[in-house]
Amino acid sequence: MPGWVEVALRSLVGFLLLLIIARMFVKKPIGETSHLEFGLIASVAVILAIGSIQLTIPVSNLLIGLLVWAGSAFFILMLSIKNATIRSAIYGKGIPIMKDGKILEDNMKKQHLTSDELLRKLRAKQVFQVADVEFAVLEGNGELNVLLKKEQQPITAKMLHHPVPKIKEPETVIMDGKILHEPLSSRGFNEEWLKTELKKRNATVENVFLAQVDEYGQLTFDLFNDTQQVAQPTELPLLEASIKKAQADMELFALDTEDKQAKQMYSWCANQMKQVHELVSPYTKSN
Repeated sequence: MPGWVEVALRSLVGFLLLLIIARMFVKKPIGETSHLEFGLIASVAVILAIGSIQLTIPVSNLLIGLLVWAGSAFFILMLSIKNATIRSAIYGKGIPIMKDGKILEDNMKKQHLTSDELLRKLRAKQVFQVADVEFAVLEGNGELNVLLKKEQQPITAKMLHHPVPKIKEPETVIMDGKILHEPLSSRGFNEEWLKTELKKRNATVENVFLAQVDEYGQLTFDLFNDTQQVAQPTELPLLEASIKKAQADMELFALDTEDKQAKQMYSWCANQMKQVHELVSPYTKSN
C-alpha cells in the first residue's frame, strides 16, 4: 500500500475515533471542561495525530495506547459520577471569593487569583463595581459566578407581583422553504392554515427561510429576500384594541345616559372590561 494512502486512511479513522471519544466524554463547551478532561482529549488527539503520520508505529500499538487513555478517561468519569469526593478532587469545587460584600483575600491567594483577574472576571459578568457584589464564587473550571446585592438586582415581574404568561417553546414549521409537518400538527394547525397565514402577509412557503409558531398560535417568519419587509402579526394587538374600545364605549354610555340603573350597568360593564384587559394585557404584549 502506498504511504500516502495509508496516511490518509489512518488520518480518517483517527478523526472518526476522536470525534466519537470527544462526544462520549465531553458534552459541554471547551471553556467549561475541567483541566483533566481537556488533558485527556488532548492526549488522545496527540496519539491519533502522531499515529496517522508515523507509519513505523504499528496499528496495534496505537490501539493499545488509545484503549489505555480512553479507558482511563471512562473509568475516572464513572468514579466521579458515583463518588462526590473523587468528583471534587478531579473537577474541583466552588471557592467563595466574595462573601457579604467583602473580598476574601486568603481564598484569592489560595486560588492564585489576582485583583486584576477578579475585576476582569467581574466585568465579564457585567459588574463594574465591586461594591455591587454580595457573593461571588470561583468554580472549578475558573468561571466566576456572581450574586448581586438585592438593591442592584434587576427588577422582575415577581417582585412587582405582576402576572406574566407562561413561556412555551416555539415550534419551527418552515425551514429552508420546506414545511415541517410534525411540529405544525403539534400546535394543532395544518398546511392550509399555514399557507393562509402567509398569504395574509404577502408571502409564500417557497420564499420563507424560517418560520415559527409561538405558544399563542402567532406565526413569525424570515424571508430569503432580506430587502423585503415582513408585516408583523396583528391578531393580539387587535384583540387588545377591541377590549379597550369596548371599555371606552361602556364608559361613554354611562356618561351619556340619565337612567341611574343603566348608568350603573354600563359602569359595571366598563369595570369588567378593564379587568379583562388587565388579565390579557401580559399576553397581548408578549411579542
